[in-house]
Amino acid sequence: MNQVHMPLAPELVSIEKSRRMKTIIEPFKVKSVEPIHMTTRTERERILREAHFNIFQVRAHDVLIDLLTDSGTSAMSANQWAGVMRGDESYACSDSFYRFRDQVRHIFGFEHVIPTHQGRAAERILFSTMCREDHVVPNNTHFDTTRANIEFTGARAVDLVIPEARIPSNYHPFKGNIDLDALRVLIEEESPARIPLIMITITNNSGGGQPVSMRNLREVHELASEYGIPFYIDACRFAENAWFIKNREEGYADASILDICREMFSYADGCTMSAKKDGLANIGGFLCTNDPILARQEQDLLILTEGFPTYGGLAGRDLEAIAIGLGEVLDEDYLRYRIASTRYLGEKISLAGVPIVEPPGGHAIYIDAKSMLPHIPPEQYPGQALVVELFLEAGIRAVEIGSVMFGKIDPETGTETLAPMELVRLAIPRRVYTQSHIDYVVEAILRVHQRREEIHGYQIIEQAPFLRHFTAKFEMVPMASARSSQST
Repeated sequence: MNQVHMPLAPELVSIEKSRRMKTIIEPFKVKSVEPIHMTTRTERERILREAHFNIFQVRAHDVLIDLLTDSGTSAMSANQWAGVMRGDESYACSDSFYRFRDQVRHIFGFEHVIPTHQGRAAERILFSTMCREDHVVPNNTHFDTTRANIEFTGARAVDLVIPEARIPSNYHPFKGNIDLDALRVLIEEESPARIPLIMITITNNSGGGQPVSMRNLREVHELASEYGIPFYIDACRFAENAWFIKNREEGYADASILDICREMFSYADGCTMSAKKDGLANIGGFLCTNDPILARQEQDLLILTEGFPTYGGLAGRDLEAIAIGLGEVLDEDYLRYRIASTRYLGEKISLAGVPIVEPPGGHAIYIDAKSMLPHIPPEQYPGQALVVELFLEAGIRAVEIGSVMFGKIDPETGTETLAPMELVRLAIPRRVYTQSHIDYVVEAILRVHQRREEIHGYQIIEQAPFLRHFTAKFEMVPMASARSSQST
């Protein structure tokens, strides 16, 4: 059960990088266009002040390149739009539900498929059903909504990603892996009775979009079975994870993406899924299990808050779009383009000296803001500072994945526990932007990098108790104060 590390050899990294620098051809044609509102720097300064320097509060109309998230931002295909027209809007037992259910079963293999309006609704139903106070839920790295839904039940969310993942510059082919030794120690210390489930997120979003190996999934399954603990997968980016397994893990080069996906989920007892990612849809998700008793409990809660079990808060047309998208995302031409286009952005800025999480992940590039802006102390949120600066420079909307998102305030002392890494995520919407858009992003990042020593830190002046990053208000910290704090 010892953790096996597989770092990429330096010579392999060099060969891969030299081989990759080629023109990327999108495997699709553009059939409909949406205009981009061009803004000036002066306009963006006003927009930021009015939004209290929180990029979540900026109107989409004022964003030139929106890399805030890859969730729900995909461009749907002609076949998906055709499916929208076919949607059966019957309240109960619509044909669209059965096409959706059968596609999920075909890929994921679980018996009970419960539709939800998006992934966090699936998380809420799962954790509300399985978690209680004093429970502990381990994961490689919980994302923000996952952690919040766990903690809302009174349970505790614990991150157990492998040590290599905590060093952004470190090369490892599967930095999303959970630390098996640490997981066993946690189970023994807390007792299996206090751990309602083990979860793994594929790919590991908060850890840099890094994949999880098949071996790691298999060994987690074995460990969970040994202690009688259910094992669940957060499947948001399952196809991208399968692509990395095919291209990085021994024994899978000749396997189809579908077969790899089926093996991944064969090790789990259930999954949550936001279809707004690798479902290539603008809304929707689902919760799966093989446990009929648990499924009934979850469906009862679904009826209270989401809708009838065959629509779960979705229109029939949404179920159709998801069913079709789940099939399209398995296409290897699409996945080859998807991973290559993300890698292109990462390698362009990395070769110019911008520190990123290495190697580039599947859905996003993560800039290491702590390394890029060492003059800004973590308590002044270097990630948030970089997010603001990218919008000011070029109208690019990114998101902070650091102490703003994951910092914790002690309600008694008011002290803040900071996140282990201060990252900025550039999440690339699927089938939306062309290479020229990405080249524009590269140029803007490099301009900001050149004047990085001039960037100021920020402080929070207003925040919510949960998921504060969505609505927090910020103000800039003068440079002199930042330097004084750093020296202290």
